[in-house]
Amino acid sequence: MTHQRKISVIGLGYVGLPVAVAFGKQAAGLGARNSASGASGASGVVIGFDIDLGRIAELQARQDRTGEVSPEELQAARIHFTANPGDLGQADFHIVAVPTPIDAGHKPDLRALESASKLVGGQLKRGHIVVYESTVYPGATEEVCLPILEAESGLRAGVDFFIGYSPERINPGDKEHTFTRVTKIVSGQDAATLEIVAAVYESVVEAGVHRTPDIRTAEAAKVIENTQRDLNIALINELAMLFHRMSIDTQAVLEAAGTKWNFLPFVPGLVGGHCIGVDPYYLTYKAEQVGYHPGVILAGRRINDAMGEFVAREIVLQLARAGVSLKDGRVGVLGVTFKEDVSDIRNSKVIDVVRELQKYTLQVSICDPFADPAEFKLEYGLELTPLEEMAPLDAVVLAVPHRPYRERGWEGVQGLLKNRRGLVADLKSVLERETCPPGVELWRL
Repeated sequence: MTHQRKISVIGLGYVGLPVAVAFGKQAAGLGARNSASGASGASGVVIGFDIDLGRIAELQARQDRTGEVSPEELQAARIHFTANPGDLGQADFHIVAVPTPIDAGHKPDLRALESASKLVGGQLKRGHIVVYESTVYPGATEEVCLPILEAESGLRAGVDFFIGYSPERINPGDKEHTFTRVTKIVSGQDAATLEIVAAVYESVVEAGVHRTPDIRTAEAAKVIENTQRDLNIALINELAMLFHRMSIDTQAVLEAAGTKWNFLPFVPGLVGGHCIGVDPYYLTYKAEQVGYHPGVILAGRRINDAMGEFVAREIVLQLARAGVSLKDGRVGVLGVTFKEDVSDIRNSKVIDVVRELQKYTLQVSICDPFADPAEFKLEYGLELTPLEEMAPLDAVVLAVPHRPYRERGWEGVQGLLKNRRGLVADLKSVLERETCPPGVELWRL
C-alpha cells in the first residue's frame, strides 16, 4: 500500500531511527520508480529530527551508535537528518518517538514529550497529522500533548490538524521482531484519521496493523504489554527467592514445570531498561489519579526493584562463607547494559548490584564490551575496566551474558578467578551447572 504523506520522525533513538529508516527506504524506492517513469508523488525525503547534534552528525555519516541499524541500511534510506525544527515544516505526517522515562519518585517524566510537542506544534499547518509512538498512560496524548500542539500552532485539533497514537514495539537487539515484522497498533481521533494512519503504517509494516476504537485504547494496550511481563517475572523472582531458602535449584524447577504445554517460559533476573521496568509506573500513576490503588502491579514492581539488593547480599554471604575478607575482596561484574548484546545502559539494574556490593567495602570492577565508557561514567559515575585488567578476582558476577561472554563460557569466567578458584554468580543461568569446573562455586538465581 502506498500513501501521499510526507513523513517526519522526531527522536532518533532505539525507536525513532528504525521507523525513519523504514519510511526512508520506501521513499528511496518510490523515488527511483518515479524517476524512471517520469511520475511524481510520495517519494520525498523523510525528515529525521533530533535535538542531539552529535547524534545527527553520526547519522549523517551513516553510523548508528545503538547498533540497531547498519550503515548499509542508512545508506539505502532517503532521510534528511536535521536538528533544525524548521525542517519539520516540509512534512505533513509527524511521528513523535521520544523517551518517556520515570523520575526518582517513579512518576512519569513527560518533559521530552512536551518539548517535542512544542517543536512540532510550531511547524503545524492545516491538514497535518501528528502520531505519537512514545509510551504513555491512557489519556496522555489527548490530555497533555494535544493542548500543547494547539497552543503552539494556533490551530484546532480535530478541525485544522489531527492526532493519532501508534505505540512502539521495538525490542533492542532483536533482529527477528523488527519494526516492519511486528503488527502495528494504530489509532486516530476520528475515523478518517485512523484510516490515514493505518494506510501510512501499512505501507511499510509487513505484519499489518491493528485498528483500535480510540487513542486511549491504544495507549492502554501498550502499557499493559510490559506490565504483564513485569508481573510474570516478579512471580518467578519471588519463587527464586523462596526456592533459594529451600535449597532447591530454580532452573531445575522451571525446566520440569516447562514440560507442561501451558506453562509460561519466564525466568528470574534483574528487570531494568526503559520498558518493563518503567511502563508499569505509567499505569499505576494513572490508576491512582482515578482513585484506584493497583495492588498487584505495585507488588510486582517492589519485588523486581529489590532483586539487585537480594543478589548482592547473597554474593556477600557466599564470599563470607568461603572466608573471603570483605575489605580486601575483589568482585568483577561482567555486563552492565540493561540486556545482552545492546549498548543501552538506561535504568540498568546491574548498577543496584554494584552499589550494594560496594556498601560492604568490596572492590568492584565492571566490564562491558557494548557500553560506552564515557556515557557510562556520565550516567553512573563509575569506570569500566577492560576484561584483561580485572583478574585476579574472588568472585565473578556474570550479570549480562553478552555474546563474547557466552562464547568463552566457563573458561572465560574461571580464568578471571584467583588460581581459577572462587565464586561465580550466573544471573541469567547461561553456564551449565553440570560442567562447572572443580574449585568453582556456582550460584545462580
